[in-house]
Amino acid sequence: MTDTSTTSPLTADAVVVGSGVIGSAVALELARAGRDVLIIDKAAGPGFGSSSASSAVIRFLYSTYDTVATSWEAKFMWEAWAEHLGLADLPEVERPALSAFHRTGMLHLDIAAVPHEQGADLLRAVGVPHEHLDADALAARFGHVDTGRYWPNKPISDDAFWEDATETLGALWTPDAGYMDDPRLAADNMAWAARHLGARTMFRTQVVSAERVGETWRLGLADGRTVEALVVVNAAGPWSGAFNAMAGVGAEFTVGVRPLRQEVHQLSRPAAWDASGAEGVAPGVFDIDLGTYMRPGPAGAWVVGGTEPECDPFDWLDDPDAVDDHVTTARYEAQSTRAARRLPDLRIPNRPSGVVGVYDVADDWTPIYDRTDAPGFYVAMGTSGNQFKNAPIAGCFLASIIAAVEDEGVDHDATPVTYVGAHTGLKIDLGSFSRKREVNAASTRTVLG
Repeated sequence: MTDTSTTSPLTADAVVVGSGVIGSAVALELARAGRDVLIIDKAAGPGFGSSSASSAVIRFLYSTYDTVATSWEAKFMWEAWAEHLGLADLPEVERPALSAFHRTGMLHLDIAAVPHEQGADLLRAVGVPHEHLDADALAARFGHVDTGRYWPNKPISDDAFWEDATETLGALWTPDAGYMDDPRLAADNMAWAARHLGARTMFRTQVVSAERVGETWRLGLADGRTVEALVVVNAAGPWSGAFNAMAGVGAEFTVGVRPLRQEVHQLSRPAAWDASGAEGVAPGVFDIDLGTYMRPGPAGAWVVGGTEPECDPFDWLDDPDAVDDHVTTARYEAQSTRAARRLPDLRIPNRPSGVVGVYDVADDWTPIYDRTDAPGFYVAMGTSGNQFKNAPIAGCFLASIIAAVEDEGVDHDATPVTYVGAHTGLKIDLGSFSRKREVNAASTRTVLG
């Protein structure tokens, strides 16, 4: 931790509120741009909130060109993680332990509500390697997956859930997908790299007020100190809506956000499933047809989450601090049973094991990376559980928007900034993540976005 104790107001060019994987990425890119950056978080360290409960999946299938292009560009950052952080030239004894990318491939099983042709067209336009497997090809290549079509989603207490499938389904296969093995560490890595460039950090520090005074934002802290900066970035995760309200920001937003409690469970993956993947590595599976997603993890782990099936209750929260952080038997049984329906070799222990996280859910499950009508106040919010994979590039997005608005006087609302990927050369319209956009009707309204 940086020692920031002083009786005078603390000052910075930019204050980033929140040091999860998104906030830490924003801080890193602002520090790279030469700004004096201060990170504030009420948790004990980077990534201790929602980021620590992330499934850390790196995959590419979204519902719009710009979101697919974003995830594909971010993949190259994760693959060369030390280089992205700017730490590759540091001797290993001088740099921290780093989270690592594991390439496993990902199966996105078909559902009628989201025709695979649309996804394939987007992947093709961006240049993401992919292949559609019909039911026979899916069964031949991944013989341990049940190819039955069970849509629509049903609670496991419904007798209809257990009925035999009368139709089959295929899948989109993206071989370059995978996961990061430690999401909290990934956030810590970016915060460390930001500090290496001169950024300062304040943990166990809560912001209790925010007001615009002249050309400056003044934040009041719970310990009585104040922080002054020209730029504030709201990257507070599930607390982002409350922070906007505290600052009097957000009346112009056409996209709302709400905190949603989620559970992710851990089982042991079947050895036979390992053998199904390339080079003996189990692939991940996104299965909206049954309402679940699954990916491998270190030491034989099999991580199972949900895709928000409408037949299950949604745990919306008024106060993220009041969340029950213990996994429930009901949710564990529902998600693990759905996973076992798709992978019949999967064994389900009687005792639940897993983590609870809170998503900052936007109305269309697409993030808001934008300025606001309040001068100097920016947001990286509504990340909806699906933006871990895009965190490194989200930091680039915010840094680009801030530079355009603050340094060049660009009206980002009238003329949205275009970001050009350094790895792919793809042009990404940052207006796609506008706070004033039309709600994306093509979204699955799930963690898939």
